[in-house]
Amino acid sequence: MKVNNCILIGRLTRDADLRYLKGTGTAVSNFTLAVDKELSKAKKEEFEAAGKPTADFINIVAWGRTAEAVANYTSKGLKVAIQGRIQSRSWVADDGTRRYATEVVAERVEFLEW
Repeated sequence: MKVNNCILIGRLTRDADLRYLKGTGTAVSNFTLAVDKELSKAKKEEFEAAGKPTADFINIVAWGRTAEAVANYTSKGLKVAIQGRIQSRSWVADDGTRRYATEVVAERVEFLEW
């Protein structure tokens, strides 16, 4: 049984980027998914009037062929389903501070619209 598993359905907030790692040539793609919050119509209108977001913005990273498919066949606004795992990582920035990131590593991507 796999414990760290999540499924998200949302829309790309921008076109996915695609790059290849030096040395290995492995493809990696990063993009952000806007996942609507489950809000009633009245609550959604309240949030919008107050300038609050009605969606959560989740950072996604995809590797290998999945990364290439996302970068080549999706674009901003496209609705997709992501199955993957949540990952946290940290690093030391150029200014010496420790930075943290939490993201979803996409293991499977389904295009729900064309």
